[in-house]
Amino acid sequence: MTDRAVAVAAWESLFRAQVSIMRSLAADFPSREISFNEYDVMFNLSKEPNRRIRLRDLNRHVLLTQPSVSRLVDRLASRGYVNKLTDPTDGRGAIVELTDAGYEVFRRVAVQHMGTITDRIGDALSIEELRQLTSLCDRLRGPD
Repeated sequence: MTDRAVAVAAWESLFRAQVSIMRSLAADFPSREISFNEYDVMFNLSKEPNRRIRLRDLNRHVLLTQPSVSRLVDRLASRGYVNKLTDPTDGRGAIVELTDAGYEVFRRVAVQHMGTITDRIGDALSIEELRQLTSLCDRLRGPD
């Protein structure tokens, strides 16, 4: 195999593994309160300082298109899980903030979801392999 073929084979394997795992996790998602995609948005908000981020920056972290993220944020806001605020530095932009109520729902679901992730990923790889996988994926992602 040439280097190009090895790179393409590695990409294909990584991509197929990601799709398979995401489908499995979505199928086994442990909540009726929030969807898998809502969880993803709340997860990203929970990692931000003060649990808030500009909407356009949030779009870079999730696997949805910008219009889909906007609609999802509006749904979360209507349920009191996030606040959507006007950006004081740019009146055309918005800041999304995870509310205390949203954070509590997120944390409750996260504990269950971590169990599903551990079952799906942790049972397939050793601790050292998981560390290697994390390191390799971080290198592939590059700087945020």
